[in-house]
Amino acid sequence: MEAKVFRFLKLVGVGFKARSESQGRELFLKLGYSHEVQFTAPPAVRVFCFKPNIICCTGIDKDRVHQFAGAVRSCKPPEVYKGKGILYIDEVIKLKPGKKQKK
Repeated sequence: MEAKVFRFLKLVGVGFKARSESQGRELFLKLGYSHEVQFTAPPAVRVFCFKPNIICCTGIDKDRVHQFAGAVRSCKPPEVYKGKGILYIDEVIKLKPGKKQKK
């Protein structure tokens, strides 16, 4: 399969890990839940993990690759106070200030 479209995701958070199995068909995520989250890639999409915190979704069909990457991201979207979650690699999160201390 000739891969033309890539979408990189980055896991930010303590203990967040990803691994892919069965030749890029399945993706397992540890996201701080009590269970592992499992995704099965559609036929036109492959998933690879270069590091435990970087996921690469690749394939020929741009729509399917981006839709799968969005589905993976939706199970832990980035959080605006600490910046933890699943981000696209080129995404920048503007952090909000937390509660200000009164003096």
